[in-house]
Amino acid sequence: MNQYKFEDIKIGLEETFQVNLTEDKVKAFCKITGDTNPLHNDLDYAKSKGYEEKVVYGMLTSSFLSTLAGVYLPGKYSLIHSVEILFKKPVFLSDSPLTIKGRIIEINEIFKQFIIRFEILNNKNEKVSRGKMKVGVLNE
Repeated sequence: MNQYKFEDIKIGLEETFQVNLTEDKVKAFCKITGDTNPLHNDLDYAKSKGYEEKVVYGMLTSSFLSTLAGVYLPGKYSLIHSVEILFKKPVFLSDSPLTIKGRIIEINEIFKQFIIRFEILNNKNEKVSRGKMKVGVLNE
């Protein structure tokens, strides 16, 4: 776990990591959220809607933004204030591993906040989502 302090944060600072998607993660997300939409849980239904596989929950893939801020950028001292996400492509288990990239694009010295521009890419290096996060840094 990174432990960037506010004074360590610079525009252009980047962190990247990968995560594997599994059927167990999809089932756990379904159980936690109660989202039983058949597009995510029924292969025949997904195929009837034109997909080769079940679609992974977009919010499951986006949940790794918590890891981006809470483990990597800034890590231990992070507090997410807001997230803006644009879903570009559906995600399938065969797209695993996903690559999550974040880069600091703006810093607010007064409020000890910064903006991370992020993107999530599949294993074909295609952007599946992108957006911005506003993150604060807690006192050490």
